[in-house]
Amino acid sequence: MTGVTTWLRGLFLALLAPLLLAACAAPRVLEISQAPRQDIAGKVEIYVATTREASAAPVYFDGERAPKLAFAKLEITVPRSHRPGELELPDSGPGDPAKHFTATNIERLDLAPVVADVRRDIMRRPAGQRDVLVFVHGYNTNFADAVYRFAQIVYDSGFKGVPVLFSWPSRGQLLAYPYDRESAYYSRDFLEANLRGIARDIGPGRMDILAHSMGTILTLETLRQAAIRGDGTFGGKLRDVMLAAPDVDLDLFKTLMNVIRRPVTVFVSADDRALDFSRRFAGDKTRLGAVSAKDTETIASLEKLGARIIDLSEVSSGDSLNHAKFASSPKVVQLIGNRLRADRGIGFAGPQLGDRLGDIAGGVVGTVGSTVGLVVSPVTIISGGR
Repeated sequence: MTGVTTWLRGLFLALLAPLLLAACAAPRVLEISQAPRQDIAGKVEIYVATTREASAAPVYFDGERAPKLAFAKLEITVPRSHRPGELELPDSGPGDPAKHFTATNIERLDLAPVVADVRRDIMRRPAGQRDVLVFVHGYNTNFADAVYRFAQIVYDSGFKGVPVLFSWPSRGQLLAYPYDRESAYYSRDFLEANLRGIARDIGPGRMDILAHSMGTILTLETLRQAAIRGDGTFGGKLRDVMLAAPDVDLDLFKTLMNVIRRPVTVFVSADDRALDFSRRFAGDKTRLGAVSAKDTETIASLEKLGARIIDLSEVSSGDSLNHAKFASSPKVVQLIGNRLRADRGIGFAGPQLGDRLGDIAGGVVGTVGSTVGLVVSPVTIISGGR
């Protein structure tokens, strides 16, 4: 029996080996500091709806499950030295606003004040900037990590609408995968309620969803139950649904899409090391986010269900696990921003098999945050379906 236990422990450690180096840092917190104007490139205001349990500063919301939604509003500054695709954070302790993303204000809000605040924020914007982008983070992500990553996405994409972070109770621990997955399922009703509230209160604007990793199963399950209730479009307000590196069983995804019955855009990468771990941990079942462009039969079956797959396998980024290319590659995050600004969003009736990202950009990507323009590399769009 001892021999079997030792073998299982060795196997488990072998599966974890690719991820251990990414889990050595101390848990991130939100240290408040003031940023001199000359040190920052810009600010991002983010509204938060969360099923995390409230905690004292500087954690604010921890990894335990709350019985009801809580709300907050945050202001994050972007350092003047920021480079698109990078998420500059200190190794420990408070950051330097000139070098790091920094929290300058965090305000907890009750439901009525946050609804009124979001409504005012939307209505004072020009007509073309009244959209809401909802971000649903992934596994092994604490509250601070989710906030900073979303701030970087908003800034680098050039999104001009209202950003809303939906943060579910991930413990932000590598070995808490089963707990995180159950927490994602726990949060389905809350995410649906939040989306319905946004759709009701945003006036003439539209709503887009960007979900990452394990957050994609939460998003898909929410869309499924919304469709079963008879209003999967949220009163016609839901526009784009983008799934980045989805940690979803391929078979399960197909059954969900049979009910959801709406287009979704999926960013995949065959070299995603985190999803390779997830696959082996989950019975050697293919994860949607690691689908290969070479598997034409699988791609064809996904396209029939309304999935538009964008292959990022050839994109290089600073992400050692290749699991966050949608945010860590300047090319991709800027593409997302430009498609969000288009009338029809990223879920457009677009290019056929073999077309290139450069053709889609059409030379109109331009610059983000007045710093760096897009330099397009050959990223294959697997499908888009006219």
